[in-house]
Amino acid sequence: MFPNSSQKKYWSYKSVNELSALRIKQNQDFISQNQNFMQEGQIKEYFLTPQEEYLLLKQYELYLRDFCRRFQPAMPRSVIGTAFHYFKRFYLNNSPMDFHPKEILATCVYLSCKVEEFNVSIKQFSENIKGDREKAEDIILSNELLLMQHLNYYLTVHNPFRPVEGFLIDIKTRCSLIDPERLRAGIEDFLDKTFLTDACVLYSPSQIALAAVLHSACKVEENLDSYVTDNLFQNARDKLPTLIDAIRKIRVMVKNVVPPPRDTIKMIEKKLEICRNQANNPDSDM
Repeated sequence: MFPNSSQKKYWSYKSVNELSALRIKQNQDFISQNQNFMQEGQIKEYFLTPQEEYLLLKQYELYLRDFCRRFQPAMPRSVIGTAFHYFKRFYLNNSPMDFHPKEILATCVYLSCKVEEFNVSIKQFSENIKGDREKAEDIILSNELLLMQHLNYYLTVHNPFRPVEGFLIDIKTRCSLIDPERLRAGIEDFLDKTFLTDACVLYSPSQIALAAVLHSACKVEENLDSYVTDNLFQNARDKLPTLIDAIRKIRVMVKNVVPPPRDTIKMIEKKLEICRNQANNPDSDM
């Protein structure tokens, strides 16, 4: 299904450089529309740079993960994966200076609950939010249509969780590995970390799932190379180099996940409060 999906056609990218170019474009577009009569030197001090925006969004991805983990009732993993997809997609088309990530984050999670049929009302949802819950409800409901518009209404997301189950069943059937279920904890930990990278907009769900399985097998000192070459790609050896390269890059991305420095994030958030689009600020008179 994935090869024919809107996710593959519209929300999968060829390289990290392509993603970087999109993010730089959104940053520059916002600045060009809002710089007015500022001097060149003032622009750099006043607005966020593409790198500052990137670090800020990385921090809010951590907030998204923690919010979903604490959510009651317990949230299915498919909801979390879909929320991450929405969040990443939105900010490939928008700058966080235009739409503050704390507001878009909650909206992404709420919309993913609906799409993945995890039935919680807005009241139940807001009970998981600290602070003014009535205000949070208004912000989420006000942003819901906006979010869908910026996702171009392509709301179906293919996550790697189903391919993982397929690989585990296949390993149990065609592989001599003892107790494949002991791979599950390592797989889940790996998948959680992939959502803190750009892997889900660069690689297919099956590639990410296989990377997770092989990584977990390595952690328990098992080798599944022969399973991949002799079973999965027995009749498609020409595709092996591409797969191996993808898996290597996914594992490197996960290995390099590091939380942004707290002091840097505090500085960026202070800067954001000044330069953000006040027309999209619920606390602004504008």
